[in-house]
Amino acid sequence: MIRVTTLLLTIAMLTATAQAEVLLIDAIAQEPANTSSGLPRPSNGKTMEAVEARFGKPESIHGPVGEPPISRWDYPDYSVYFEYDRVLTSVVHRARPTQ
Repeated sequence: MIRVTTLLLTIAMLTATAQAEVLLIDAIAQEPANTSSGLPRPSNGKTMEAVEARFGKPESIHGPVGEPPISRWDYPDYSVYFEYDRVLTSVVHRARPTQ
C-alpha cells in the first residue's frame, strides 16, 4: 500500500511540475522581447549621461550597492543596471497578472 501511495504522489508531483513549466513558458512568450528588436532601451556600455540624454530621467534611482558599485534606474517598462557609470544590462519588466 505504501508503494502505491508513493508512486501516486510521485506521478502527481511530476505532473504538477510539467504543468508549471508549460505555464511559465507561455507567460515568457507573452512578454516583450528583451532584445534590441523589442522594446527600445539602452545598450550595454552606454554611460549614464548618454542614457539620460536619450531616454530621459528615470522614474526612480537605486544604488550604488556593493563592490563594484551596481546602480539601477527604473523606467516605466524596463530597468537599467549600471556598473560604475556604464550600462551592464537592461531588463524588461514582467507584466503583472490581472486578477
